[in-house]
Amino acid sequence: MSETPQALSVSQLNQRAKQTLERDVGEVWVEGELSNVSRPASGHIYFTLKDDRAQIRCALFRQRARFVSAPMRDGDQIKLRGRVSLFEPRGDYQLIADAVQAAGLGELLAAFERLKAQLEGEGVFANARPLPFPPRKILILSSATGAAIRDVLAVLEARWPLADVTLIPVPVQGAEAAPAMIAALGLLNRQARLDPTQDVVLITRGGGSLEDLWAFNNEHLGRAIFHSRLPVMSAVGHEVDVTLADFAADVRAPTPSAAAERLVPDQQALKLQLEQSENRLYRAMQARLERDSQRLDTLRARLRHPGEQLNHQSQHVTTLTQRLMRAMQQTLGQQQERVNQLHKRLVSQDMARLHKAEQERISYLQRRLASAMQRLLEVRQARLSSAARELNAVSPLAVLGRGYAIAQDEQGQVVHRAQDTSPGQTLSLRLGEGKLSVEVKRRYKKH
Repeated sequence: MSETPQALSVSQLNQRAKQTLERDVGEVWVEGELSNVSRPASGHIYFTLKDDRAQIRCALFRQRARFVSAPMRDGDQIKLRGRVSLFEPRGDYQLIADAVQAAGLGELLAAFERLKAQLEGEGVFANARPLPFPPRKILILSSATGAAIRDVLAVLEARWPLADVTLIPVPVQGAEAAPAMIAALGLLNRQARLDPTQDVVLITRGGGSLEDLWAFNNEHLGRAIFHSRLPVMSAVGHEVDVTLADFAADVRAPTPSAAAERLVPDQQALKLQLEQSENRLYRAMQARLERDSQRLDTLRARLRHPGEQLNHQSQHVTTLTQRLMRAMQQTLGQQQERVNQLHKRLVSQDMARLHKAEQERISYLQRRLASAMQRLLEVRQARLSSAARELNAVSPLAVLGRGYAIAQDEQGQVVHRAQDTSPGQTLSLRLGEGKLSVEVKRRYKKH
């Protein structure tokens, strides 16, 4: 009878399978299509990665999910880095994702975002210089055969035929496009030192896919636009297309036609403005002429012959002189009458009698003053004597006069008790008359 072989438990088998997968396969990069994307409340992301022949379950835990910039939607093509493992409770073979990025077009978008963040950190997107309006000379970097340059030239011709336009033909697609635009931009900036009429550079092309427009996402082109001495306008693709050249330029236009509209004024609009201004000026001139004509008529009516004006002024001066003479005579008569009245009053007064009356009045006032001063002096003397008696009654010197003495120590402090002294201490005794210096021989307690 053969021995029964030792069997593994299911958990032991799954554990061995997990260890084998993690040890032998380890970390890998896998590309595929997303499906069954799930985002539970835990913050983890669970999904299936598949191709046309197979699929594998995947998990992206919350700690890593917050660093993923890819949108993670069903149908997206992605690349992920992860380690192959096995979920032991269910025996599910799975891939634990560590990093996720978009594949194909997603890689271009990721590269675009990286370059954008890099150039923005360098300050390449800080340009915002105003463009001259209208510019004296427009320099266009574009393809000579593209639809964009035809649109730009048509709009410029219709809006502002006076525009001085120079086309610098450059490739706008492919590997050679960015170096060609950089070289052309450098040449234009060097020429600008010799030709100050060059005002603005327009970099433009028509729409296309992200790959078609990729030359305008070149980081060296972005830096060349930023360092350009000439202000740069960028108009690449359609309104929804955005490139790094747009961010680096001083002004971005959504389309080539819109760029031409922003660069130059509209001659029809200017003509209309001129006509309106001419009409306003004509109406203002007519109103001014009418107003000045009325004012001239008013001044003419008020204007007099100089001789007549002088005669009128002479009569006015004569009238004022007569009025002044009459006023002066009237004032002199009134003053003379007042002087006569005062003289009569003065003569009618008996000066000797008035002097004697004043002398008697002064003598009377002097006697009253002497009597009042004597009474006041007696009252003050009596108050002083009374105060001296009261002060002497409470004075400690009066007490000393009755045979008492005041003992003071060396610091001049009054000694109130025998316990406050010590044998051998010198005290000063103040008597009713004079002082004594004594030495303490012995202290006696109070009986």
